[in-house]
Amino acid sequence: MIGIIGRKIGMTHIFNEQGQQVPVTVVEAAPNPVVQVTEKEKAGFASVQLGFGEQRLARESKARERTPRGRRAAKAAVGHAAKANLQTAPKVLRSFRIDDAPGKNAEVPTYNVGDTITVALFAPGDQVKVTGTSKGRGFQGVVKRYNFGGGPNTHGNTKHRRPGSIGPGTDPSRVIKGKKMPGHYGAARHTQTHLRVEKVDAERNLIYIRGAVAGPTNGIVMVRKQG
Repeated sequence: MIGIIGRKIGMTHIFNEQGQQVPVTVVEAAPNPVVQVTEKEKAGFASVQLGFGEQRLARESKARERTPRGRRAAKAAVGHAAKANLQTAPKVLRSFRIDDAPGKNAEVPTYNVGDTITVALFAPGDQVKVTGTSKGRGFQGVVKRYNFGGGPNTHGNTKHRRPGSIGPGTDPSRVIKGKKMPGHYGAARHTQTHLRVEKVDAERNLIYIRGAVAGPTNGIVMVRKQG
């Protein structure tokens, strides 16, 4: 389903029409230009590529004192954006499949390069799914990573946060695949489904979504309609 790329501002709460206090995540989604359209006849599926944000362009002069240092858009990204009549290359590009609506005879919406997707796509009460990247926590133990209970803190025990035995010695004489052990935690793509849009502020390009979504403040998220 079609959606929009946004930036997670943070969490707050609002009061609905029934006077109930509702926790919401605020997503700022500036108008997304359609950068590329993929037709089903050519690729086997129909999708659109949307852009979000802007990248800085290369310096016109080599004099660094005129413009600050920093990453600049590559020539390939600039050329790709130019095909959509964009003056600057988008900072983020994401593809949204548009032919996966429920139902065999569901109508596939049509979009053209240069069209703009705004928060007006959503309305209060809509069901959406939000995809983001969870906070990276680095290398963590099993207590934090998998909520293990840990060992006793008294009676001479010295293994307070260790996992304990990780496999039998005789049969199968190895550690089973998928065993919960210390390792990298977070920084993974996560999709939260069946979230409700509580409010849409078209003037400020804000979407208020009930509940929490993955990612840190200012993290990039994809908000898609859910049938």
